Amino acid sequence: MVPSGSSVCIAGGMHRLRYCTEYRSRAFFCTACWQSIHPLHQPACSRCDQPFVSQAATSYTPDHQCQHCQEQPPVFQRAWTLFPYIPPLREAICSFKYQGKYALARPLARLMINALPRGIDIDIIIPVPLHPTRLRMREFNQSLLLADQLGRHLNRPVSATHLTRIIATDPQTTLTRQARLKNLRKAFAVRNPQDLMEKRILLMDDVFTTGTTLNECAKALRKSGSGPVFALTLGRTVDTGLVPDRLFADRATWPLTAMGI
Repeated sequence: MVPSGSSVCIAGGMHRLRYCTEYRSRAFFCTACWQSIHPLHQPACSRCDQPFVSQAATSYTPDHQCQHCQEQPPVFQRAWTLFPYIPPLREAICSFKYQGKYALARPLARLMINALPRGIDIDIIIPVPLHPTRLRMREFNQSLLLADQLGRHLNRPVSATHLTRIIATDPQTTLTRQARLKNLRKAFAVRNPQDLMEKRILLMDDVFTTGTTLNECAKALRKSGSGPVFALTLGRTVDTGLVPDRLFADRATWPLTAMGI
């Protein structure tokens, strides 16, 4: 148990930590940080969920798609990207993913579940896989831990074996869209494709950046004979100009380092 008043919020929050017996990992963050995480609600592309600058973008055409999806339609049928990848969620995901704080899986999944869109109709959930080499280094797949919680909520099976990463690619974080595409080409394969024939699949990942990883996964699944592929991520990298000012208001008096600046 984390001693009250003796720990520091790893997201930089200026409030005292509170220990929560339901979600023990909240001891890493102060209450104010958790309460400042809000989902994206503005109009967005009906295919990849890219937020639009204009609030009127979908007023007359609710199914309007962004320019990239119009010019290069993704293989996945629909993506839902729930939260902006900004502090403090960014710190939570990075701590979860890179610092081994896998206890964060449950509260992060709860954030995701609370923001789920209605009417998701799928047969199976498949997390984006890690290459065995990286899995040995990290010791867990963060997307699988999130998918496990989601599967319990939706009462749907989760498979960590049908989709595999067969090429140990370079990390995607610093690459451009074109470099990401080249990096991931033919990186994924499907085992026992007969199990997925005509199945409606929900791909699960932690963060949507360009959508390249999810699209390559969807490509492998569709080529193997699956039904339509959908995608869900907890966070999405966005231009800060697309994030409502109210999401930054709670941190207006924090040190700049606490806001990632």
